[in-house]
Amino acid sequence: MVQQITKGIKIKVISQYQGISSQGPFIHYIFSYFITIENQSKDAVQLLSRHWELFDTLKKVEIIDGEGVIGEKPIIMPNSSFTYSSSCQLISPLGSMQGFYNMINLVTNNHFKVIIPSFQLSLPQTSN
Repeated sequence: MVQQITKGIKIKVISQYQGISSQGPFIHYIFSYFITIENQSKDAVQLLSRHWELFDTLKKVEIIDGEGVIGEKPIIMPNSSFTYSSSCQLISPLGSMQGFYNMINLVTNNHFKVIIPSFQLSLPQTSN
């Protein structure tokens, strides 16, 4: 597990190897990740969009931008959290992800970024 706090918003990430998928002659390594966004600030916030940088040791960095997460733009009240899971595929057994969420403070209407700390995507036998 990795975690980081930005402007009172704590991000916790756990990643897991799920197995392989064959698509023709190609093998893809499947990983899931579980993210908890905990609002430790005094104001309600809303997640508006996400930015991911997906690193795969066998290809260049893939940038992923989009609205919300898993089809939602959650509002997170003070002392509350929002948890979701998603997945990705790599062509190598080793990679990582990092990024940020664009959020808005619903009291002040200030927009801000919350860092998603870098986390490793690796087969269990390659982790130390």
